[in-house]
Amino acid sequence: QVVFALNQTLLQQESLRAGSFQIPYTTEDLIKHYNCGDLSSIIFNHDTSQVPNFINATLPAHERITAQEIDSYFRQELIYKRNERMGRRVKDLLEEYPDKSFFFAFGAGHFMGNNTVIDVLRREGYEVEHTPAGQTI
Repeated sequence: QVVFALNQTLLQQESLRAGSFQIPYTTEDLIKHYNCGDLSSIIFNHDTSQVPNFINATLPAHERITAQEIDSYFRQELIYKRNERMGRRVKDLLEEYPDKSFFFAFGAGHFMGNNTVIDVLRREGYEVEHTPAGQTI
């Protein structure tokens, strides 16, 4: 699986350099949607947008299964579990210091797809508000 993932990543990078493959959104797109509080946009709803996408229609059936296994592993380990840890850390701080005020800032990756840090905190009963860029807190 490691060799397959490495080969697919290298092929994807070669395609990017050659101009035959393009990322569907830019960093500027991420920033714009994040600043506008548009976390439900198509950009933030891609579960695999943070990790390489190994699944494509040109793969033989046995390689497609390998790609799906790797994709599932990455999604679970690099996205869902990380967001669970971050959400628990926030919750623990809030509970340990109930009389203190906190400001938490996260990178855009913590808001992508399902099971985001916000989802974790809302499941714990917290109300989460987006603060737009430029707004005084």
